[in-house]
Amino acid sequence: MVKLYITLGCILAFLGVALGAFGAHALKSRLAENMFKIFETGVQYHMIHALALVFVGIIAHWLNDSLLLNWSGRLFAIGILLFSGSLYVLSVSGIKALGAITPFGGLAFLAGWILLAIAAFKHL
Repeated sequence: MVKLYITLGCILAFLGVALGAFGAHALKSRLAENMFKIFETGVQYHMIHALALVFVGIIAHWLNDSLLLNWSGRLFAIGILLFSGSLYVLSVSGIKALGAITPFGGLAFLAGWILLAIAAFKHL
């Protein structure tokens, strides 16, 4: 789990930086201001939770692959896919129905942080 979450977090952080640069250089002039802000929100949460995955991997090294940490990492990854992914597609496509997916990603982020807190409280 240590290698998986650190590697996945680094790959997702790379993608977050790439998407942020793509948005700033290729999309900013093409998207309406409100859609660009939606895209930026996706990038912001993407980056925060990519780093959270790295953090989960580092903590897992000390806590010997806790099940709570494992689920925390999974939920952060799912959150990036659902929350940020839906915002990316919404911002470039304008399909408002995708906004219905976003809260599920937000819930995954929240659950991931709660599980991380519980794991830390139980084991540290």
